[in-house]
Amino acid sequence: MHEQERWQAIVRLVQERSVISARELAAVTRASPATIRRDLTHLAAQGMVRRMHGGVRALASPEGAKLEAQRFGVSQALNAGRKRAIAERAATLCRDGESIIINGGSTTFHMVEFLRASRLQILTNSFPIAAALMQESDNRIILPGGEIYRDQSLILSPFDEDSIQHYTASKMFMSAASIGPLGLIESDPLIARAEAKLLNRAADLIVLADSSKFEPRGSMAVAPLSRIRRLITDDGIPPAVSDMLAEAGVEVEIVVVDEG
Repeated sequence: MHEQERWQAIVRLVQERSVISARELAAVTRASPATIRRDLTHLAAQGMVRRMHGGVRALASPEGAKLEAQRFGVSQALNAGRKRAIAERAATLCRDGESIIINGGSTTFHMVEFLRASRLQILTNSFPIAAALMQESDNRIILPGGEIYRDQSLILSPFDEDSIQHYTASKMFMSAASIGPLGLIESDPLIARAEAKLLNRAADLIVLADSSKFEPRGSMAVAPLSRIRRLITDDGIPPAVSDMLAEAGVEVEIVVVDEG
């Protein structure tokens, strides 16, 4: 990708996402981290973006956007290398022709990069994931019915019966606010309810969780550990957590991350 093309791509991504990490920009543009740093310095000097630690953000949020909408982008920048490595491994578990579910989240969003060449039927409640896959892949994308919640960048339905009740998937990929002895935990009851509905449509649950997710947070239980078919995490997982998951019968796959 030539310099001008990179600059155009960076500005477009920042406008679409409000906040994006330098590491992710390097992955999308296939440029080196040093090149991306120079690009961001140039674009910031031209008044086109605003630099921030670990990435860049738009000069102004889109009309009607809220602080929480930006936090989704910020959360992607946190532990971005670990999340990307976990998502890359998760994407290798998909086979062309499969019907899968990808739940909205900062880690699952990284799967987009590795599913561009896939031919899958994907149900997602994440507006950013759906938009990216529609633009950058030939996967068939299905959205649940409901309202777009800008704060979470999710499509959520208030009804028990909606458009996903007849959908069946071989796998569901999701993360959570935290993971503990009681299972997958969320902090927002609306999100917890939506995730529970999606879980009912999938045969196997595959959880994507970097090692920071094993700290207690949230209060809404979504699913017990026994529901998890496989959990993909990084090599920072505490030994006590590994033992807890093993006792619960959860298959744990550890991705070694080189952040040097």
